[in-house]
Amino acid sequence: MILAVNKIYEHEGKQYHLQAEDLGEKEACFEVRVYDHGTVLWQKRVPYAELLQKQLPREDLERELHGLMEKTVHTVQAAITKGKLA
Repeated sequence: MILAVNKIYEHEGKQYHLQAEDLGEKEACFEVRVYDHGTVLWQKRVPYAELLQKQLPREDLERELHGLMEKTVHTVQAAITKGKLA
């Protein structure tokens, strides 16, 4: 299972590429990055070992992980809007 979320977010005349990419169950985390024209402005790893401990069926696990990734990207977008990132 390798999931990803990609979003282009425009703010104050700039286009940011927001990306969350699963690093796999072995790492049990995903990485969130903010790009500006290919340059990484910000990045963070978000662990999800707690999610794996639930021992959900594969489809449910993927759905929950994807939801967590979407929520995290939304939070990063809000931080950009508030001037806290990038």
